[in-house]
Amino acid sequence: MTYVVTEACVKCKYTDCVDVCPVDCFKEGPNFLVIDPDECIDCTLCVAECPVEAIYAEDDVPAGQEVYIELNAQLSKHPNWKTIVEKKDPLPDHADWSGVKDKLQYLDKNDA
Repeated sequence: MTYVVTEACVKCKYTDCVDVCPVDCFKEGPNFLVIDPDECIDCTLCVAECPVEAIYAEDDVPAGQEVYIELNAQLSKHPNWKTIVEKKDPLPDHADWSGVKDKLQYLDKNDA
């Protein structure tokens, strides 16, 4: 089992989670983070660090957000989505987006 970044991260991109990851499995896109399932060691450290509760065990991803399991796997292999290992500021308008639902349409899958 691996951990998955879900909808709450879209257009927020808090990076508190990357500071605690012992294996550097987070990849950064323009407005979203993903976890590389091949690198994740299921340590759970990132879960408590996420201020918007966007990280779930693969088996516990909320109903309707299962698409994020595959998105994490795909986008973690995107050639321009690089490993992120240090905390950065969230996106400038993160507070406006942190409680918004159904954000998949806003996920930018292009270059980071």
